[in-house]
Amino acid sequence: MKVYTISPRGFAANAYLITADGKTALCIDPAQPSILSEAEKRGLQVKYVLLTHGHFDHIGGVSALQQAGAKAGCLDKEQSLVLGKENLAEAFGVSVPPFSVDFTLKDGEKTELCGISVSVLATPGHTAGSCCYFIGENLFTGDTLFAGSVGRTDFPTGSFRELEKSVKKLYALAGNYKIYAGHGEETTLEHERKFNGYIKA
Repeated sequence: MKVYTISPRGFAANAYLITADGKTALCIDPAQPSILSEAEKRGLQVKYVLLTHGHFDHIGGVSALQQAGAKAGCLDKEQSLVLGKENLAEAFGVSVPPFSVDFTLKDGEKTELCGISVSVLATPGHTAGSCCYFIGENLFTGDTLFAGSVGRTDFPTGSFRELEKSVKKLYALAGNYKIYAGHGEETTLEHERKFNGYIKA
């Protein structure tokens, strides 16, 4: 399995392309329409899109991928935010090409996409419907947990109390995971347990 990190430009977040066969891929948080060309450059056809949450800086490329045949999904509790004003696009003066949510996922659900096993963990706090995705030994945390930091909670549906619970739930997981966050550099769960100064294990 290969994970490609697509670095952000402007407001955009990190986007991730994951492939098991080198031909088809799933994309986590396609921040910009250019994600389609980034996939094509790597010889990948994106079949599925997974959103960690619905803020505009994580969803700008969904429409482009959907028009190319991808199906998009998010946690069931986040669907209304993804498609509504609470995605903050209007507030930040950003235009997000319209798209639809093709499927929703539930906390604890396991699914297989493009031959890749994905497990879903609800992690409310940054938004009420934020979630993380486990793929092998990798953990895609969106804006829940960053290298040395955590997501902000002052946007609609945000709650620091819920975020604290969610991050501690991640800390309590057995073993270690490589963390691919919505912003910033890669880290590991063990490193954040020991050194993250915002929420202590």
